[in-house]
Amino acid sequence: MLSNAVPSKAMPSKSTPTFGVAASLFGSLFSMALLGGCSSLPSLEDRSHTSALPLAEATETQLGQAASERTAQHPGVSGLYLLDDPRIAFAARALLAQAAERTLDVQYYIWEDDLTGTLLIQALFDAARRNVRVRLLLDDLGNSLSDNLLAALSEHPNIEVRLFNPFKHRNFKYLGFVTDFSRTNRRMHNKSFTVDNQATIVGGRNIGDEYFGATDGALFSDLDVLAIGPVVQEVSEDFDHYWASGSAYPVDRLLPAASSGTLDDLSSRTAHIKQQPAARKYIEALEENRTVTLLLSGELDLVWAPTKLLSDDPAKGLGEAPRKNHLIDQISGIIRDSERSLDIVSGYFVPTRRGTQLLTDLADRGVKVNVLTNSLAATDVAMVHAGYAKWRKPLLKAGVSLFEMQSSVKNAPPSASPAPFSSSSSSLHAKTFALDGETLFIGSFNFDPRSATFNTELGFLIEDPSVAQALNRTFEEKIPARAYQVKLDDEGDLYWLSRVDSQTRRYDTEPDTSWWKRQSVKFFALLPIDWLL
Repeated sequence: MLSNAVPSKAMPSKSTPTFGVAASLFGSLFSMALLGGCSSLPSLEDRSHTSALPLAEATETQLGQAASERTAQHPGVSGLYLLDDPRIAFAARALLAQAAERTLDVQYYIWEDDLTGTLLIQALFDAARRNVRVRLLLDDLGNSLSDNLLAALSEHPNIEVRLFNPFKHRNFKYLGFVTDFSRTNRRMHNKSFTVDNQATIVGGRNIGDEYFGATDGALFSDLDVLAIGPVVQEVSEDFDHYWASGSAYPVDRLLPAASSGTLDDLSSRTAHIKQQPAARKYIEALEENRTVTLLLSGELDLVWAPTKLLSDDPAKGLGEAPRKNHLIDQISGIIRDSERSLDIVSGYFVPTRRGTQLLTDLADRGVKVNVLTNSLAATDVAMVHAGYAKWRKPLLKAGVSLFEMQSSVKNAPPSASPAPFSSSSSSLHAKTFALDGETLFIGSFNFDPRSATFNTELGFLIEDPSVAQALNRTFEEKIPARAYQVKLDDEGDLYWLSRVDSQTRRYDTEPDTSWWKRQSVKFFALLPIDWLL
């Protein structure tokens, strides 16, 4: 698992590469026949070279002055503010974009062309119109913004847009999995939003309504962290490495010129969206949220802690990164050093044989290991659940505690406050772990083979007992009311327990699922596809 099972989805959460490829295989083959040959990617020779805003200039901005005053009082450590509320997480990004004076460096796996995605792309455009330099690096699979809009943005003098591992056939993207699988199967799953090289947001959230709670469909419970201090420079340097990598292609070399009036259309669409009832709570969040205001005034209540950026070498996107530079090896070593406790939260948990061995070895040493992932009813990718389900029994036999998020919190006590990783009709999407009540990791890394082997990932390793122990308390106090605990009976069969108002209910099959769904998971579990999950 940790050496070969900790990654992220290669495609958008609801259509990861594995499943997108399978779903569109026949269409791709047909498209290939129609297209008759395979075009090539443009040369990267003479690509423009830009870098993060120098610190001497960054500290002259309003944000830089505020951050400098705070960091001077806490030398060598970074200031952190957890963003577990989806609307606050949205507002923090939008308000930081409004506060930007010099630069915005933005890197995402998924950027949806929906309500929140439109509001945030407009925020970047508005910043560029104020003479802020915007660099936008998007994974080409996860991004759903139109090529025409991307081309229009890149034509603005203050905006550069690059696509990571772009597809050669713009109208038939999935054809790339047939003609160029070794490259297009490798995706950039990183997520960062950095302003004036002075403040950054890193974590598990992509950009889209389901990640910010703006949809009636599946909502992804998630976790980000806003940071100032030394770790921001680490993020900026890492962004520069990705920006200059062999996988980052300027869109003006990939796409035709944009249609006239495209950016005017964006502004008109944004104005229309703001009038819709569904947008009201997000407009109110922008008007009422004081996170950035307090940050600028020096009054935001920050946790100050040694914080380190962990990130994959961007050469992993071309399969050229040495294994020692893979994030999975760093994370495996950290987890292997656990002495007392290990708490893992991962919406996509596929431990594989090696990861299972690592966790069982820890449990055998007396380390208390807790894992929270999605139940079959809650997951948005049933095939990934199959990759996890086959390892439940050996984990439980070793003493690992397994919890599976319910598809909703309808069974939770009415008086209960929301858990950090749950929302009504939610699917868990957070990626975090804590060890020994002292260290916490928050980032984009899923505990599955795709994050370990194919996708690039990043996250913060935070050395602070207060935040690490908060995750442990969540397992002890809140998760039992919002998740099923998986157990083994005397015959070695699985059963699930849910606890509500001190009452316990037992399920002998996966709760809230159909017979057909359970059988499909059993079938997928027999297939040798874990390496793709």
